[in-house]
Amino acid sequence: MADGVRFVSPGALPVLAILLFIGLIIILIPLLVLGVIGAAFTKLGFSWITAIVVVLLMLFGSYVSIPLYRIKRDMVRVSPDSTAMFGSGQAWPVEPVWETLVSINLGGAILPVCISLYLVYRAVSITTSLLLVPLGAGILIVALVTYFATRPVPGVGIRVPLLIPALTALLMGLLLFGGAGISATVVAFVSGTTGVLLGGNVANLYRVRDLEVPELSIGGAGTFSAIFICCILPALIA
Repeated sequence: MADGVRFVSPGALPVLAILLFIGLIIILIPLLVLGVIGAAFTKLGFSWITAIVVVLLMLFGSYVSIPLYRIKRDMVRVSPDSTAMFGSGQAWPVEPVWETLVSINLGGAILPVCISLYLVYRAVSITTSLLLVPLGAGILIVALVTYFATRPVPGVGIRVPLLIPALTALLMGLLLFGGAGISATVVAFVSGTTGVLLGGNVANLYRVRDLEVPELSIGGAGTFSAIFICCILPALIA
């Protein structure tokens, strides 16, 4: 004891128990989240194994983008204060972007579209082709809402709001098909994922030249989170 302060060592065993507890939390929380998301996909008609595989493919596929085409500029805007700050506080000039690569994301665009096509085929074969009418209306409405809610940020990219498209798609599933059920779920899922891609990315491609970013991925950064939420929320009305 020094100056009236007593130092007590907890010993090796309590410290080891705390470390094991922290490690257990780190492992269990992702597994719990993965299980909840997998349960959402099982309500769409997937088996547990297929649901987990689909979720993992989407997550890992979000890091894969397939190049489509390049947009080249003849001139760029160069601001006199176009500098960036490093940790030391020293500034250096930001290189102007002369070319933008437009690509499509595997986990945020290709896989959700493939799942949507599968769900539409399955729902139409079980019910009737009348599903296509509310489905088209749902996609159009979600695309319009997403387009007006999306913010193109120069130097950053296209930012799609996280919850607005998914909540709109959920509402479309409930209203356009008269309540809960597999058909309403399919309408919510497909109109959400497809509507976000069309309204958030495809409809904003004409703005790419003004964004001055080196790459824009359809369904990638700025859009993937909204797509992923659109894949999960429809389970609420299944």
